[in-house]
Amino acid sequence: MWGINNVAAKVATEVLPPLFVGGVRFVLAFAFLAFFLRPPFPPWRTMLPIVLFSGPLHFSLVYLGFSMAKSFSPFVISLQLWIPFTALFAWRILGETMRPAAIAGLAVAFAGVAAMSLDPKAFLDVPAILLGLAASAMWGFATVMMRRTPSLKPLKTQAMTAIVTAPTLLGASFLFEPHAITAAQHAGPIVWGAAVWAGCVSTLGATGLLFWLVQRREPGRVTPFFLLTPLVSCSLGVAFLGDRISPQVAAGGALTMAGVALVALAERRETAATVAPEPG
Repeated sequence: MWGINNVAAKVATEVLPPLFVGGVRFVLAFAFLAFFLRPPFPPWRTMLPIVLFSGPLHFSLVYLGFSMAKSFSPFVISLQLWIPFTALFAWRILGETMRPAAIAGLAVAFAGVAAMSLDPKAFLDVPAILLGLAASAMWGFATVMMRRTPSLKPLKTQAMTAIVTAPTLLGASFLFEPHAITAAQHAGPIVWGAAVWAGCVSTLGATGLLFWLVQRREPGRVTPFFLLTPLVSCSLGVAFLGDRISPQVAAGGALTMAGVALVALAERRETAATVAPEPG
């Protein structure tokens, strides 16, 4: 779902302004989630960081990055650094152990992004890649905050996020994207289909499932499965968006994903060790 959604986001931001796309996404999401927005509500101190970091702050950077990126794959790969950021925040905030292999993986992942960014073509996308890194950090933080509050209902959390994010991004679009309405009037069905996918399938399905999983399992047991996201996105980007991956970008991307995998699998081994039964 997330792999296809990255392609949908690029398709939508090629025609529509990025903040407007983000706002429409959460308007559609709230249309399906309004039923879950019922009392009692969690304390605002608990909800505020989750809503802000997984909503307007994260998605404004994501959609701005997609609109700025000339090359699709490097930006998509940069978004996968939310996995090492999740491990890092889990270590600092939740006190979970960070193994030496995870620390090494973190360094390898960032080295891969640096190597990928030095490619002459990808170098033009450094601002977008930096936005991807910032968005990844925010998403990793929000994921750990959800892990910290297992009593929160994922769909209720998504509804609260949508009711804050939709007016925030649409308001920002009204201020900074004066041609949004005109662009929306000329957008074709594929563009609106991409927005519907983001609002319904990605927000309700993939994100809701992620939050549900991290509340029940340590992040290290969940995040390795998300390594499939860039594989799906980059394959679709090459097949349908005409994306070209140079050898240096491919090598840097492989290095990044190797580091991300090392972090995820190190955290998974740590989790398995802590839950292993005692001998005898």
